[in-house]
Amino acid sequence: MSGSGALHRFDQQPDHGEDALVGSFRFWFVGERWEWSDEVAAMHGYAPGSVVPTSALVLSHKHPDDRLHVQELLDRALHDGEPFSNTHRVIDTAGSVHQVVVVADRMVDDSGAVVGTSGHYIDLTDTFDETRKSVLSDELPGVVAARAVIEQAKGALMMVYKINADQAFRILQWRSQQTNTKLRDLAAELVEGFIEMPAPPASLRNAFDHLLLTVHEHAGERG
Repeated sequence: MSGSGALHRFDQQPDHGEDALVGSFRFWFVGERWEWSDEVAAMHGYAPGSVVPTSALVLSHKHPDDRLHVQELLDRALHDGEPFSNTHRVIDTAGSVHQVVVVADRMVDDSGAVVGTSGHYIDLTDTFDETRKSVLSDELPGVVAARAVIEQAKGALMMVYKINADQAFRILQWRSQQTNTKLRDLAAELVEGFIEMPAPPASLRNAFDHLLLTVHEHAGERG
């Protein structure tokens, strides 16, 4: 991703009447400078332009059980140039808890050097209204026709982001709407790309092997 590409993507805000659950951010490593959209400010309980985001402010709104993990991710971003992608809980100024997924990529300058990370906050809190549940309802026939690949894509998102099936589907809907791509086509490409990704670390493979070989011992216990 080029630096200019990162800037363009940040400027392409979602339609406020349809998709206020998604907002954009940019984080420059030098000086730890943040920018966030009005939507991300609202997720934290702030009116547009009422506060300048900083690393300290961002961390202060993390759920106590998530704060250390997010701090480690920020440190990794600063030291290794990694994107600030994660799943965590935000506590806004009113004390309400928001479950968010941060989907981000590296931000680079014209020379290709990594200068920061940019992307989107997606608020997956279950308190959104019914009209927003129906985003992309015109895609539903296609979803039914391509249920298998949709379910596979949801499974990939659930595994990577540690979210539930409904939240994974909302992320697919968001990307479909944002990119004007049919949901089934986007899911198919996501699945193909996921298959082609490098193998997971040996530690994850070993842990899953153990789970696969012992899962029968607990089958049916979840009710």
